[in-house]
Amino acid sequence: MTIITGGAGFIGSNIAATLAERGEEVVVCDHLGSGDKWRNLAKHLISGFVAPADLPAWLATHAGSVKAVVHMGAISSTTESDADLIVDTNIKFSTLIWDWCAAHDVPLVYASSAATYGNGAHGFGDDNDPAALAALRPLNAYGWSKLAFDRFVVDQVRRGRRHPPQWAGLKFFNVYGPNEYHKGEMMSVVAKNHAIAAAGGSVRLFKSHRPDYADGGQLRDFVYVRDCVDVIAWLLDNREVNGIFNVGSGEARSFADLMTALYHAVGQPPAIDYIDMPHHLRAKYQYFTQSEMGRLRNAGYGAPMTTLEDGVTHYVRHFLSQPDPYR
Repeated sequence: MTIITGGAGFIGSNIAATLAERGEEVVVCDHLGSGDKWRNLAKHLISGFVAPADLPAWLATHAGSVKAVVHMGAISSTTESDADLIVDTNIKFSTLIWDWCAAHDVPLVYASSAATYGNGAHGFGDDNDPAALAALRPLNAYGWSKLAFDRFVVDQVRRGRRHPPQWAGLKFFNVYGPNEYHKGEMMSVVAKNHAIAAAGGSVRLFKSHRPDYADGGQLRDFVYVRDCVDVIAWLLDNREVNGIFNVGSGEARSFADLMTALYHAVGQPPAIDYIDMPHHLRAKYQYFTQSEMGRLRNAGYGAPMTTLEDGVTHYVRHFLSQPDPYR
């Protein structure tokens, strides 16, 4: 069986869906809470559920049955200010999982983040060299926690310490797609604005506060969640691949492009209003991200990444516009 931490979340539930569709046993480790997060898993056979606090005990009694761990669970809010909570959840819990996988020879695929790159001053190359990782300066505690675990992993391997037989950290860029609806303000702007665009209303984007970027011209690497899951499935099928890899489309596109694609998908003419960015965000705002995909390609991953227009159209037509938008 494969255990997926954060398996009821956005990326995690899409992984669970794909593995279940492949006929694999899936165990989900997550908090479901009192909202609709359970709907992310409702269409698929899940073999078991484990609360995060119960995971160590569960692993102790199922060691011989686990063939892989996909660790997506984390506090992923870039605005979370409780650094102690972030350390406990994103670093200490991840280290516990790493140590267990190392001790039991179980492959581990885990979520890192493009937030590790900060403002991009050192580029967006997924160099696994300790010095390159040490030079990165994330802009928030979430990004720092992901970088801290990446550095721990690379250091363990460099020192020749025992490690999982396969280990892969994935630096996800701006992911969008089905099952992100529980994320509130952390949802993609596609999900946030679909109903407005479909009704022919005007969506709002931030104005640029830099002269070298037009309003709505801020650039991101938007990646469809289906591509992220395909990379993870490929890794689980290719156990010889190890390392930290970027996962993005490889192409920076503007928020204006993204909203234009949304309006096209819903059959409405684009209508975009630009508003001032809040002052507290301006110093930490990224104007450009673009994943370098060479390391993943060189490792053997050959599938094309979904274009922004195709991804938004698929998301809208197969999910957001449907009575049941869940995967």
